[in-house]
Amino acid sequence: MPWALRASPFKALSSTVKAYWDDPGRTVRVNNVRKSSDMATTVSSVQSLLLSTRNVDDFLGELAVLATGIVDPPASVGITVCRDGQPFTVAATDERAAQADETQYSASRGPCIQTLETGLVVEVTDQRVDDRWGEYSPRAAELGVRCSLSLPLMVDGSAAGALNLYGYERSDAFSGALRASAEIFAEQASTALTLLLRQLAQAEETQQLEQALTSRTVIDQALGVVMGQQRCTADAAFALLRMHSQNTNRKLRDVAAELIERQTGQPPSAPHGFQRTAVDDQPPPGAGRTHHPAS
Repeated sequence: MPWALRASPFKALSSTVKAYWDDPGRTVRVNNVRKSSDMATTVSSVQSLLLSTRNVDDFLGELAVLATGIVDPPASVGITVCRDGQPFTVAATDERAAQADETQYSASRGPCIQTLETGLVVEVTDQRVDDRWGEYSPRAAELGVRCSLSLPLMVDGSAAGALNLYGYERSDAFSGALRASAEIFAEQASTALTLLLRQLAQAEETQQLEQALTSRTVIDQALGVVMGQQRCTADAAFALLRMHSQNTNRKLRDVAAELIERQTGQPPSAPHGFQRTAVDDQPPPGAGRTHHPAS
């Protein structure tokens, strides 16, 4: 499990993104060792995360762990997101990656901050001599960071997060084919993240609809009770329920539910669940009929 995993700031977003890895002939070689089959396995692992995780927190945590293996030797990985205008690390594979991220937040500048702001890949080939972000550079070097690569996680055309790879053994560890490999991984991760957010948005909309239907059913049942008691119209019954709701400073649904339970001794019955029938389940035209050949 990741070293650090905090509450996700993401709100569900709707978008459709084509998968980058559509060309089975694409080959990315890393030091003449990493082949297309290796990347295909990595891409498959990202897709599997989409199927096996049900929330953004778990997805990003597992994504960080998976990202350690896209370079050799394995990288230290942190994932930065922004909530209420403030960046923070939602997942990190180890304490040193989290510290490297936090160093940038306290300085309000650094490669991952720049990636979040611009949506561009930012590479530091040698942390000891890179002076683009003032106080961040020497502090990162003190942590042992020799090089880094920050890649955007794009959702709906903007950077929703930054995938940060840190190297400690040598400088210039993420250049060339290794960088190309990391960029493909980040694009696949962005696609999966977008689809996950889309699924969550659809699930949330469905839940809100079902809750609305449940509330409406309870209110309709209460209206029937009031109409029977007061011998009034539906509009008049609704006005009485609403007045009681306002006078007691309670939700209309709660007032309705209390009325039903007081009248029947039982809580209001919930509506039946949705009956969804796939188009493929429909019988073909003419199915079940007996055809008689013309005589």
